[in-house]
Amino acid sequence: MKMKIIKFYDDAIIPQYQTAGAAGFDFCAHISEPYTLKPGEIKAFGTGVGVEIPKGYELQIRSRSGLAYKHQISLLNGIGTIDSDYRGEMSVLLKNHSDVDFVVEPGMRIAQGVVAKYTHVEWEEVSELSETERSGGFGSTGLK
Repeated sequence: MKMKIIKFYDDAIIPQYQTAGAAGFDFCAHISEPYTLKPGEIKAFGTGVGVEIPKGYELQIRSRSGLAYKHQISLLNGIGTIDSDYRGEMSVLLKNHSDVDFVVEPGMRIAQGVVAKYTHVEWEEVSELSETERSGGFGSTGLK
């Protein structure tokens, strides 16, 4: 699949796959100087790029596992969605879950993106749903 991308700044970095088998490509922070993300702080970091996502697809923005595991830095909203009709600069909402400062450097890989197909649904309101063996939620299939 080919997807159009625009650099809003000459020094913006186009997302790259780090290995041939990678599902996600990395987005980099487009900042002019290092930024210290304090413990508990939340900040939106621009990426300097925008994309034209084909209709019927979304771009999921996800945490980088290395930042989450080693530094407790993750996306505030878990997974972010960039819709196919959005054309502005993409930003990443990072949160420092640790008790120490974390420095975000210019050009640092701060999130990853995955393109996913989706389907719009047409809701049909009913008075009941079909029966299954599962009736509970939140651990209803067991904790093991």
